[in-house]
Amino acid sequence: MTDKVSVAQLAKATNLTIYSGEDYLDKRFVTISDISRPGLELTGYFKFYPKERIQLFGMTEISFSNNMTSEERLVVLTQMASPETPMFLVSRELDIPKEMVQACEKNHVPILRSKLPTTRLASLLTEYLDQQLAKRQSIHGVLVDIYGVGVMITGDSGVGKSETALELVQRGHRLIADDRVDVYQQDEQTVIGEAPLILRHLLEIRGIGIIDIMNLFGAGAVREFTPIDLIVHLENWSPDKSYDRLGSGEQQQQIFDVAVPKITVPVKVGRNLAIIIEVAAMNFRAKSMGYDATKVFEANLNKLIEQNGVDEPNA
Repeated sequence: MTDKVSVAQLAKATNLTIYSGEDYLDKRFVTISDISRPGLELTGYFKFYPKERIQLFGMTEISFSNNMTSEERLVVLTQMASPETPMFLVSRELDIPKEMVQACEKNHVPILRSKLPTTRLASLLTEYLDQQLAKRQSIHGVLVDIYGVGVMITGDSGVGKSETALELVQRGHRLIADDRVDVYQQDEQTVIGEAPLILRHLLEIRGIGIIDIMNLFGAGAVREFTPIDLIVHLENWSPDKSYDRLGSGEQQQQIFDVAVPKITVPVKVGRNLAIIIEVAAMNFRAKSMGYDATKVFEANLNKLIEQNGVDEPNA
């Protein structure tokens, strides 16, 4: 988990223009994803001023400040440019009052600008900061994009996860992460998986070693990240264990606050795991679009039972 993002990193990631304070970009850090649009503060009310947030000035804030005297602007903006304030940001490339520059230079607060409208800019920053500051955990497994479905393959070491992922890549699907998947929660219903930087685009095959999927199969064979929609757990087949044959036994695995659907696939000599997992992803998509083969089978079975029940008295 990253507990802070430098203003320099934020500016590069969201295409912000540096107006002043370039020397302070690597020394100022954002620690919270909430954005502040100063309203009451411009009137001089600072009792609940969120000084640790990015201070975003749009058309409303700049227009209001233009109606103030130069002395009033300097006093208010100097109080806003606290040592804890990471940056001032002005949207729509609006003209920046000279008093803002004076106040920010005094307390080493950088000023940045963007061409974007205020609302879109706030959404962009919040989304990026939510991702960067989100709590993360690592899960042992392989993450693959199969027909747009993020499938995380888990199982004991040596069960064949990486080899299965390699065959899936050969079948036209895309690798996100091998061996270790870093996950974070994007919202109430979505968890995102990505590879650690050191393992990005790499896959380990026992007997061969480390291979670079992007180098061998091209850019279309990899993705940087994907939502985790389905977990496929591989386990060695045991004759003493019963496995779900109809697909009616729903399993889930909790990742943060999100319950991710999960299926268990027994590994046995002669089973093509890549095709099985590919079909599992296709079946998951069909279910999400409203078609459930298990329900169709159950409906057909109930219909057959009803027909047999009606025919029996006449036999």
